[in-house]
Amino acid sequence: MLTRMWTQDALLESLDLALRTLTQSAHAGRPMPRGPAAATPRGDELSAQDRRLSGALMRVNHVGEVCAQALYAAQALTARTDEVRVRMREAARDETDHLAWCERRLTELGDRPSLLNPLWYAGAFAIGLAAGRAGDARSLGFLVETERQVEQHLASHLDRLPAADTASRAVVEQMKLDEARHADMAERAGAAVMPRPVAWMMRAAARVMTGTAHAI
Repeated sequence: MLTRMWTQDALLESLDLALRTLTQSAHAGRPMPRGPAAATPRGDELSAQDRRLSGALMRVNHVGEVCAQALYAAQALTARTDEVRVRMREAARDETDHLAWCERRLTELGDRPSLLNPLWYAGAFAIGLAAGRAGDARSLGFLVETERQVEQHLASHLDRLPAADTASRAVVEQMKLDEARHADMAERAGAAVMPRPVAWMMRAAARVMTGTAHAI
């Protein structure tokens, strides 16, 4: 009975998270990072071209955070031990901050989230379930590989974001630090190394997602 009640509660919690994620209702627990140009956060200091570029890149980052919500929820749902479940939920709180920050920055830039967010969420949740069902070590290994790839992706965005967009850059810098910390945490918790073919497929899927989200 207790197991069944916990499962029902967990499923309801996952449904609530999905609705909050897809309706842009995320609330950050930490203040949004701001760069030196915090006095003009709306993007008014940017040219039209730079504002479009920043908007597209932050939309891609927002999609990544939508997927992170789904992945962590599914991996917490399928975790074999309370320790791993707690670690997933702790990392998920940072990802909720990231989601809220990206949503806010998109609004400031006068841009929008991806129209395909429900698809991204559903796909990421299914992948998270598969990773979790493979066992805690492999689930943690999947987390490590995901976060290392995201860290590289965010570094590339720092190279591409306009120098004048210090507000977006501050957000991305903090996100990058948090993702590295999540990967380190999972490695210390006993993550298994992902097979190279799996890591390659993850990179390929990420390229498709980011390329699509850049425009749609």
